[in-house]
This record gives sequence, structure tokens and C-alpha cells, in this order.
Amino acid sequence: MSSILDKLSKAIVPLGIAAVGVQAAMYDVKGGYRAVIFDRVQGVKGDVIPEGTHFLIPWLQRAVLYDVRTKPRNISTTTGSKDMQMVSLTLRVLHRPYVGELPQIYQNLGMDYDERVLPSIGNEVLKAVVAQFDAGELITQREIVSSRIREELVKRAREFRIQLEDVSITHMTFGREFTNAVEQKQIAQQEAERAKFIVERAEQEKQASIIRAEGEAIAAETISKALEKAGAGLVQFRRIEASKAIAATMANARNVTYIPTGGDKNPNLLLNVAN
Repeated sequence: MSSILDKLSKAIVPLGIAAVGVQAAMYDVKGGYRAVIFDRVQGVKGDVIPEGTHFLIPWLQRAVLYDVRTKPRNISTTTGSKDMQMVSLTLRVLHRPYVGELPQIYQNLGMDYDERVLPSIGNEVLKAVVAQFDAGELITQREIVSSRIREELVKRAREFRIQLEDVSITHMTFGREFTNAVEQKQIAQQEAERAKFIVERAEQEKQASIIRAEGEAIAAETISKALEKAGAGLVQFRRIEASKAIAATMANARNVTYIPTGGDKNPNLLLNVAN
């Protein structure tokens, strides 16, 4: 029995060492990652290892994992425009490495390739492009400026084996002097529009007064001609209508009473009985 245990103990030690060796020789590449193998003898191997479980030679080789998913990054800078106005810009960049060129990226830039490259080339491109436009053009031609920045930045990033999927301006502010000048210009434009409106309204009121006066003159002329044709009869008719209106008004008043007189000329009498 003791001999069997001795044999088992002797076998367990090599098996344990073998298991540790196999475990050390295995490595996993998770989804969204790729691996580059660094060999102590040969250096960085040219193959890119895909997702899954793989083997390497322990101690002699080491797996370096890269995240190849698209990641955002903000790049900010303050620079001068063509007309010497200070401009602060912030870019939002979506980037990832070119997967097939990960060995060259590791060999030349290391793991923090984006930290080393993107801020530098971002500031370089922003300063170069913004210097080609006036401050006013940066506002009115923002799409053109953004497109120019995108083209230049994509070209520069490609030199470092970095792929840019999107580049956009998220923030743009100008110096206090330029901002105050823009505000004053807007106020002046508003005042000019208000003055123009007042002048147009006065002109319309003037035209309305002229048309009204012309209408009144035509009406007066028409009435005058009608009176000339109708003679005294029309005047008497108007007097009768006015008398009827006055009588109706007084008859409806509470302090006036109605008394019939029975006469031919004055058949009715209205008395004011107010105290």
C-alpha cells in the first residue's frame, strides 16, 4: 500500500508541473480584442492573433492584447484665426487601430498609441486649418471648416496606423473682444430693423391719412351735389328724422312723462318730472 502511495505522489508532482506549464502556455483573446506576440528572441511577431484561446511558449513569449473597438476621444486647443482672433475648439474623434498593423503599432508606439499620437496631430491640424479662415468665416462656414479638419486629421492619423471613423467640432468659442463686437453688431442690426419698421409704419399711416382725406372730400362733394339736386325738401326730411330721434330718446328717459293734449298741432306733451 505504501509503495502505491509513493508512486502516486511521484506521479502527481510531474502532473502538477505539467498542468501549471499548460496553463501558463494558454491565453485568451476576448471579443473586441486582438493579440500581438512578443518573442524574447525574435522580437515582435508579424501575426495578429484573433479572438479565442491560443498557446505560446511560457517565459519566451508574451501576448499583448489590444482593444480594437471604436473609442471616443476629445481634443481641445486654443489658436488664432486668420484675422488674429483667439478661438477655442474641441473635437470629438472616434478612432480605432488598423487591426492588420497592430505589430507595427506596438513596435513603434506601444500600448498607449492614442495618447501619444491623437493630441499631437489634433492640435497640429486644428492650428493649421483655423489659421486659413477669418473668425466670421469660422461661424458662417462651420461645415466647410469641419470637413477640412476631418480630411487633414484622417490623413495624418493614417500615417500612424490609426483609423478615424468620425471627426466633429463639438465646441467653438471666441475671445471676449470678438464676442462683444458680434453682440454690438447684432444690437445695431436690431436697431436698424426697428427704425426701418417705424419709417415704414409712418409711411403707411401717411398713405392711409391721404386716402381717408380723399374719401372724405369725395363724400362731401357727393353730399353737396345731392343737396343741390334735392333742394329744401331733403333738408326738411333730415330735420324730421332728427326730431323723431330726439323724441324717442326723451320718451325712454325715466324722468320724463307722457301727457296727451288732444291738440292738432301738438297732440302729445312730454314733461320733465325730475326733482
